[in-house]
Amino acid sequence: MSRLRLLSTAALLAVAANSHATSFIVTTDTVVDALKSSSNATSDVTSSFHNNKIVLAARDDAASFVATEGAIRGAKLESALDYIRHQAPQLKATDAQLAQAILTI
Repeated sequence: MSRLRLLSTAALLAVAANSHATSFIVTTDTVVDALKSSSNATSDVTSSFHNNKIVLAARDDAASFVATEGAIRGAKLESALDYIRHQAPQLKATDAQLAQAILTI
């Protein structure tokens, strides 16, 4: 009977390890894709607006926006987002991506 339990336990551990590895791979792919799109927005924004006073003034608001996952939207951040979208209408980035980009400036 103990041999059957040992084999059952080994089989369960093998199945569990395989499912965790699969979940890890899916999670890793999702995170990498998100970082890739965020870095594209970041490079576009930082190269164009790194000396702009409106964008630089929005850093604290951008930090609050990112930290609260969009719950806090300050007036300076809203102004910077409007300015960026007006200056670069071809830029297809979310508010969160632009806020993260502002933080890297």
